[in-house]
Amino acid sequence: MSLPPLSPEQQIKPRRFELRISLIFAALFIPLGVHLPYFPLWLEAKGFDAAQIAIILSAPMFLRVVTTPFITALADEAKDRANVLIALVAAALVLSAGYFLEPTYVVVLGVSLALAVVWTPHSPLADSLALSGVRRFRSNYANMRIWGSVAFLCANLGGGFVLAITSADAVPAMISIGLCGTLLAALFAPRLGRPRRASPLSAADLQDSAPKLLNRYFLLFVAGAGVINASHGFLFTFVSIYWKSIGLGDTLIGLLWAWAVVAEVCMFLVFTRVFGKVSAPVLLVAAGLAAVVRWIAYPLIWPLGFGVAGFFVVQTLHAVSTGLILIGVQKLIAETVAEERTGAAQGIAFFANGFSMAAATLLSGPLYAAFGVGGFFPMAVFALAGTGLIMLAARSAPERLLGR
Repeated sequence: MSLPPLSPEQQIKPRRFELRISLIFAALFIPLGVHLPYFPLWLEAKGFDAAQIAIILSAPMFLRVVTTPFITALADEAKDRANVLIALVAAALVLSAGYFLEPTYVVVLGVSLALAVVWTPHSPLADSLALSGVRRFRSNYANMRIWGSVAFLCANLGGGFVLAITSADAVPAMISIGLCGTLLAALFAPRLGRPRRASPLSAADLQDSAPKLLNRYFLLFVAGAGVINASHGFLFTFVSIYWKSIGLGDTLIGLLWAWAVVAEVCMFLVFTRVFGKVSAPVLLVAAGLAAVVRWIAYPLIWPLGFGVAGFFVVQTLHAVSTGLILIGVQKLIAETVAEERTGAAQGIAFFANGFSMAAATLLSGPLYAAFGVGGFFPMAVFALAGTGLIMLAARSAPERLLGR
């Protein structure tokens, strides 16, 4: 499939392109680095029970897997994706102010749903801009994207310090301030015009290409990866609340989250050298088994007296249970999907991961209410089931590229 030619303007590299994209990635991940670990603590501080917290966190996940592909498709048709990114960030900033209203269940759920629609596309749009630079100007994607991970880590640490000297009431303010920084960075986004290839989440691309990818191998693979990744839903929703309940301070909670990010970044740095020749199914099986070990270990660490050190050890497994999932899926797509179908493949993987994570997050509420930290044990079963799907997929590997 031939691509349309670049216009003369699109062949000119914007000034300081890599620096500007790096700043966007960094700014994007600061509010995310506050929201993931500390928003559940704010919800608990406002008196919501486990079931309500799970619904507030999972309902936006269900919504965004439907809305994000359509928004990214619209962005691909816009005069410039940078303008769409600015509009979405501005909308997210305005909507985040809704958390300063009286925090009733209906208000918080409504704000979270609306925010998910305009917040989730930020990262795909930033990726789209960065990848255009990779194709057109041979920019290094990893060197730009790594600043998002660094910012996420700093937000984990900084958020913990702020909460330690204030309270969970500071969480909405930190999210809004972070989105202010994102808006400022977005204003300096390089203008690249329309993309030559649709976004990986393009609804049109999915409609055109998905039927050719709906085969046993690909479906089992993305389903297994989605289920393994979804087993992290209980962690993301309730581990900060659990740590708080056993007396860990906000600063220490931030350090534990940051340590997981450090481990994941280290995996990215050593992957090619250590795992570069390992097949995608083997990577995913390793990720699934690491997740099983991790979820079995969490409820046992504190009762068995392993203390905070034990939590740091299992957080290190984030490098395998999450890092190898991300890399393994991309490796599968690169090795088995025809180039003209990679966008649709990314979109199908996005749907599988999104719906699985939303379902696991919704289930986490009743599990935590009934079993407390023991809710991690069912997540081990999730991860084991996902690993089984990967093994089934490996037995039906295709002999040629998918999507032809």
